[in-house]
Amino acid sequence: MKSDKEKLQVLNNLVLHYGFQYWWEDENRISDWVSMILIQQTTEKNAHKALANLEPYLTVESLHEMELETLQELIRPAGFFTQKSNYIKALISWFISHDSDFDKFRAYSTEALRKELLMIKGVGSETADAMLLYIFERNVFIADQYAIRLFNRLGFGPYKTYEEMRKDFNHLTDGIPHDLCKEWHAAIDVHGKHFGKDKNMDESFLIS
Repeated sequence: MKSDKEKLQVLNNLVLHYGFQYWWEDENRISDWVSMILIQQTTEKNAHKALANLEPYLTVESLHEMELETLQELIRPAGFFTQKSNYIKALISWFISHDSDFDKFRAYSTEALRKELLMIKGVGSETADAMLLYIFERNVFIADQYAIRLFNRLGFGPYKTYEEMRKDFNHLTDGIPHDLCKEWHAAIDVHGKHFGKDKNMDESFLIS
């Protein structure tokens, strides 16, 4: 079993190596929020195309009032557009049920908010944690496939499931700056994409 100090060393070395990525920092939080649905099971390029189509309508009111068929047509480039249109509608309806007010959620504990998000159609563990981290500004660890593969390769695992790894890493986010917490996730994914192109990459710099 590797120590928390060793886990932190890997995470901080990743951020040092790749630098800050500044993901999901649009002034319009609805834009970032919807993009978290669009990015599911597709490429970043296709998600961006769908988001660009939605650009004139990225308000709670417009998305709520929009006909489902119109929404499906606009997000078609992201694939699974029938499912995703329903997920976006469910997300917006949930937000409206909370008066469309982000400030209201400040009173929620992170775990209570996570449970609520997981009840929204189309929001699984990874998407819920991305929303917590980037939309609601909560420190959480996103144990996605890039994270699981990386830490298994480095001998920290074996982690088999999202929740298993999250349970082992989430406490590391306590007390660190929120900006750094966001960059841990970004750096893991950027590194994972680089490794995917070069399976012989020397990763020893992460643990030295």
